[in-house]
Amino acid sequence: MLLLLLVSLAMAMVATLEETRVLPPEALYLLAAGAVLPVVLAYRRPVAAWRLAFVMLFLGVVNAKVGPHDEPWPWNAVQILAALFVLGRLAWVSAPAVTAWATGLFLIPVFLFSPHGNVLGGALLVVAVAALCSTASYRRRARELLAEQTELNELERAKRAVLEERTRIAREMHDVVAHHMSMIAVQAETAPFRLAGLPDAAKDELTSIAVAAREALTDMRRLLGVLRAENQEAERAPQPGYPEITELVSGARRAGLAVSGELPRLDGVDGTAGLTAYRIAQEALANAARHAPGGPVRILARADGDLLELDIRNELTSPPEAGHRPGHGLIGMRERVALLGGELTAGPDGAGSYRVLARIPRQPEAP
Repeated sequence: MLLLLLVSLAMAMVATLEETRVLPPEALYLLAAGAVLPVVLAYRRPVAAWRLAFVMLFLGVVNAKVGPHDEPWPWNAVQILAALFVLGRLAWVSAPAVTAWATGLFLIPVFLFSPHGNVLGGALLVVAVAALCSTASYRRRARELLAEQTELNELERAKRAVLEERTRIAREMHDVVAHHMSMIAVQAETAPFRLAGLPDAAKDELTSIAVAAREALTDMRRLLGVLRAENQEAERAPQPGYPEITELVSGARRAGLAVSGELPRLDGVDGTAGLTAYRIAQEALANAARHAPGGPVRILARADGDLLELDIRNELTSPPEAGHRPGHGLIGMRERVALLGGELTAGPDGAGSYRVLARIPRQPEAP
């Protein structure tokens, strides 16, 4: 379509030049081709197109008759429009310094060949086209850079959120592991008094186990001090687990959230798995209250073999916004489940609800 338009303009230029200039037909066709060819090149090679258009500004004045009863300009209207388009294209894709040089050189033939009455207007037209396209290009590049910087900032925030969540997970797992280490130390220390007739070698071995367990607890407390944020006080309450999800649901109901579901008693849920399930339920209920206020929420838990399956659905009271990205809370959920070797899916279920499904090993194995 564009090629057909350019051919039509070239033929119109040839027809006009036949009436105003005395030139061989071959020269007329060459002038017309040289006038429109830069437009074709401008899309992919704007600098080469500008060079050709610049040369044609000198060739396009051959045998031109400028005057009140002849041509108002030494160039055909098609060539003028094509040259301005090429200059604008160059200004759109090039740096301001390149645009300034190209505009300055374009003004040379304007001042050399334009009639004295039109030279100022022609020069202003060239400068205006270059300035407008250069300004529009600058604004476009500024928007692109801003969008790129925004994307980078979002990625950095996501990475920071992941690191913060991993640190929080490590702090919480410290309490779970510390409980088991304390039990090992206590059992090893009290075994000689609870079990009669232990040989001395066994007592020495139990004493070594107790000492190692106490040293491990000390090292873990030091590690926790490194993980704890500045001015953050140590948590005194024990970490919640699967049974505490019932209290979490009750609190959500008191806050006005319509929560229903089934949370049966499940045996064999490791402390770390229970803590992960609690945090997922906590985040899912908070998201439901934040993004779908007033909508009902249903939470189901069941044992599926060696897995704890937690299924939370909340009705979508409004459609998701276009371009909406998952929040950092969902990133934290995935981190927790992945650390235990489980699976988590989250998103609209196609039936008008948002679903979070977590499948967590009840007894996570060490990696």
